[in-house]
Amino acid sequence: MTAPDDAIRARRKLTNKLIAAKDAARLRPFLAKDVNLITGDGSLISGVEAVVAAFAGQFRDPAFVNYVRTSGEISLDQSGDRAAEQGAWTALWRTAGQDQTMSGTYLACWRKVTGQWVIESELYITLAEDQPASR
Repeated sequence: MTAPDDAIRARRKLTNKLIAAKDAARLRPFLAKDVNLITGDGSLISGVEAVVAAFAGQFRDPAFVNYVRTSGEISLDQSGDRAAEQGAWTALWRTAGQDQTMSGTYLACWRKVTGQWVIESELYITLAEDQPASR
């Protein structure tokens, strides 16, 4: 049996792969129906359909390259049915050959539903934003 923190790390890696492939629809099983996501600019996105639509919109942007979330500490509740994941995130856009990056920290709440870990909520905090250099 896989340890909960290993299962959550594996699911995070899978979501990173789906984002790299720009496959928003396949993110749906990783999200609770009532998921809440607070983006790096403080905007709230509620519900699985709205979160999937937001990813799909980002993926249509030709400048968008990728988001990568790297798990750090994972803490479980006493029952083993909820977990908090803290980590670091980075985002990359490329316009006219110039990279723009954003990065920061995140906190995700995972919930075990019918034996599978899903994201109940995520909070992203932007701590750095690098704009392309002017020429």
